[in-house]
Amino acid sequence: MLRNEGDRLSRVVVCTPKSEYFNVSNRSVHNITQLADQDKTKQQHNKLKSILRGFGCEVIDIPEFPNHPNSVFTRDTSLCTPNGYIKLRMGLNTRIGEEVWMARILESLGEPNVGSIEIPGTVEGGDVILAGSVAFIGHSQRTNENGVEQISSLLEAMGYEVRSMTVPAPYLHIGGAMSIIGPERILCCHGIFPDDFFNGFDKVEVISDTFVSGNVICLGDNEVIADISNVQTIKELRRAGIIVHAIDLSEFVKGTGGPSCLIMPVERK
Repeated sequence: MLRNEGDRLSRVVVCTPKSEYFNVSNRSVHNITQLADQDKTKQQHNKLKSILRGFGCEVIDIPEFPNHPNSVFTRDTSLCTPNGYIKLRMGLNTRIGEEVWMARILESLGEPNVGSIEIPGTVEGGDVILAGSVAFIGHSQRTNENGVEQISSLLEAMGYEVRSMTVPAPYLHIGGAMSIIGPERILCCHGIFPDDFFNGFDKVEVISDTFVSGNVICLGDNEVIADISNVQTIKELRRAGIIVHAIDLSEFVKGTGGPSCLIMPVERK
């Protein structure tokens, strides 16, 4: 059950990069800026899994989807809700098919399907953030207007108040500029969001210097995993009393992903 990304993380799906993430002949079509170093990538992913397990989270590690290097970024493929999962529809052509792959995984874990994004809509998981009674949705390069309408209808039917906005460059998803860091607490990049977007929440604001400046994994109330390169974000979070596990995820930044992109959060308690 997942209603608030600020609750304690208890079950995730990850995908350890073994071959597909490194087998890229045309980087631009996969939105990969540089080829990753295999040994370093695996070390970084193992460190991430170690922290998750050390926190008491069940980590379900699945094989890569053949011919899909971006399948290591499991977050984007589906959205888990209190009622079950919503099958999304990828906005990057080379990722189409990953939503079906993840649907099989989630159903094998006992997660029922409660909706799907249909053509012509596209929605990627990095553009949907659940925060208790509020669902934050980004209209981005990967989540189109029709997709925003579809996912909004599905979530409103579950009782969520939907707040949506257009995601500006250089962010790929809304999740690059904001993350939930507690049941009623949000990390966000300064100057990106409408003034009233976070009404009812406590904010920790940071100055954005990368496309993942606002991207962290919330482990539980006021405890997160952050990419070590986000120095200012880590500093502000710690100043706000938040425990930060700072780890090197540079090989995944090369694939235009941040920490939260690497996990499919299935359950929080």
